[in-house]
Amino acid sequence: MCTILLSINPNHVENILNGTKGYEYRKNVCRRKIDKILIYSTNPVMKVVGEAEVEDVLIDDPEMIWKKTEKKSGIEKSFFDRYFEDRKQAVAYKLKNVIQYGEPKELRDYGLRNAPQSFQYIEESWLSG
Repeated sequence: MCTILLSINPNHVENILNGTKGYEYRKNVCRRKIDKILIYSTNPVMKVVGEAEVEDVLIDDPEMIWKKTEKKSGIEKSFFDRYFEDRKQAVAYKLKNVIQYGEPKELRDYGLRNAPQSFQYIEESWLSG
């Protein structure tokens, strides 16, 4: 099992938690097979607010990824296009079993001092505590 912590804008976090955003888009794929994503809501929240299992990882050119994911994208096509501008590859993590924590967690609860720019692998030992 491999878990990553993703830094995500609070607007997108809200859409993930309410179910309108079923995919998390990234420009690069993680080298390891990801089973779970910890959701770090960026400024002004600055806490780990939930988690989601990864059902599938889609990797293709941006237009194909949009066609496959647009119904549960949770974002506007114009935002998607700006994010992947000049990119030949897009990555979409398909989320399932999204859980919102009753009590948001601090980065230090996972052995981190700072939020990652993109993502951070989380060691298994930090997940059981």
